[in-house]
Amino acid sequence: MSERYKQGKKVSIISLISNVLLAVLKVIVGFTFSSKALVADGFHSVSDVVSTVIILMSIRISKTPPDQDHPYGHGKAESIATIILGLILIATGIFLIKDAVVSIINNQIAVPGTLVLWVAALSILVKELLYRYTVKIGREINSKGLIADAHHHRSDALSSIAALIGAAGARLGYPILDPVAGLVVSSLIIKVGVEILLDAIDDLMDAVPNTHKVERITSDVKEISGVITVGDIKLRSYGPYLYVDVAIVVKDQLTVIEGHKIAVKVREELVANHERVREVMVHVDPEQAYYNNQSVKETMN
Repeated sequence: MSERYKQGKKVSIISLISNVLLAVLKVIVGFTFSSKALVADGFHSVSDVVSTVIILMSIRISKTPPDQDHPYGHGKAESIATIILGLILIATGIFLIKDAVVSIINNQIAVPGTLVLWVAALSILVKELLYRYTVKIGREINSKGLIADAHHHRSDALSSIAALIGAAGARLGYPILDPVAGLVVSSLIIKVGVEILLDAIDDLMDAVPNTHKVERITSDVKEISGVITVGDIKLRSYGPYLYVDVAIVVKDQLTVIEGHKIAVKVREELVANHERVREVMVHVDPEQAYYNNQSVKETMN
């Protein structure tokens, strides 16, 4: 079992247990003590449970080695899981907004009990701690799924703050604040869902992972002996991994074997010095042919 998978599994299990307990507590207390905001917050935690299970499964799938049917590995599993999570959040938010609006229109508003305040405060504390822990490990193992799950924890903490304010305002004589807080919580859920959905779609469509990363890898390739310049470079994300396609320019006088040795050196250097880089495809261009091609492009433009 890889260290990455073990760390991801540990975080996911901690999140799962915490979210199950919080979800049950918030939904029961919210229904029992008449708080639309806490019920919405509770369903947010239910979606956390679903998301953690999805992320745990995706991390396990993504660590599977490449095979004949999946030569680039299974890293995209995390992006697919993140899309599912985003859709779940959006659907949950829409459902809760509808429920809060109906209660306001029908004037079905009750004053929440005192216990609602304590449960919301507990949720804020637990969720903020989970966010900090999960995002730390997610960045360490470079897991998009875990990082998305961490932001889900943060949004849940923010939604608990809204629930706390709504319940407190209702008890102070402004009962409409509780369903209004429910609307705020639901909107936060939808916002987070849309953000992580778009990020995962970018990943599946091979958007440039990070401009700074491209610049750094380009700079490293140029430093390798025998490389005159970099003609072109493309990076693709596969879950936590990067696949690099790079065209290097070498002297015209080099033999095929000498050019091949430089290409091998480029691959070895990038894989060794960049933790995320799993594979490198190197194309070798002779110097004169490269500059002739550049002149043609400039003329056409």
